[in-house]
Amino acid sequence: MPFESIGVAKNPLCPRTKAVARRTNHLPEELYAYLLQVSVREHPIMTRLRDETASLEKARMQIGPDQGQFMALLVQLMGARNALEVGTFTGYSALAVALALPDDGRLIACDVSEEWTSIGRRYWEEAGVAHKIELRLAPAVETLDGLLEEGRAGTFDFVFIDADKEGYDAYYERALELIGNGGLIALDNTLWKGKVVDPATTDVDTEAIRAINMKLAEDERVTLSLVPVGDGLTLARKR
Repeated sequence: MPFESIGVAKNPLCPRTKAVARRTNHLPEELYAYLLQVSVREHPIMTRLRDETASLEKARMQIGPDQGQFMALLVQLMGARNALEVGTFTGYSALAVALALPDDGRLIACDVSEEWTSIGRRYWEEAGVAHKIELRLAPAVETLDGLLEEGRAGTFDFVFIDADKEGYDAYYERALELIGNGGLIALDNTLWKGKVVDPATTDVDTEAIRAINMKLAEDERVTLSLVPVGDGLTLARKR
């Protein structure tokens, strides 16, 4: 099934669809619509998953199509074969990564919700990538520690972290053990809708994002770039 460009009629900000994915926040709506129109080629099954997710109360937990495509491109450029995701929600990011992996590639998806991930499972099956995805339902730290106990240190190529913000530091440290040299960790929401630069905002999640951002800025174990796609995507490549 071919990928399709997202024209104006398919823009998730357009009234035609309710699929208001978490978008690249700093761009005006008109410019974001143009970005989607001229650059995003979305698999039709991904579009339908995005549309279904849009009807959920927590729809904005889903990444936008531009970010999904960017992550898929990174996976392809790296030639990644083993990927790991911390925080799956309804499975859009997992689907984007799985479609980009080779047929013998594998993605371990970590989440705690059977309700949300059951939505993703249907679309993974329909897209023909369910065989690439192993879903582990448990607190992510338990899953990551379990992978280390299984001897998986240094065996992953790509890790995407998009879960509870208080857990980011723990997930990042374990991800560093699990990826090999040259492997890439992508941490989502690192611009946190601009709250990171608002001194009046001191809630637990915002402070956790500030802390991981400062830690990454000084971490000599990785090379680093914070990309202003979505709500901020920090890329950390293990040296």
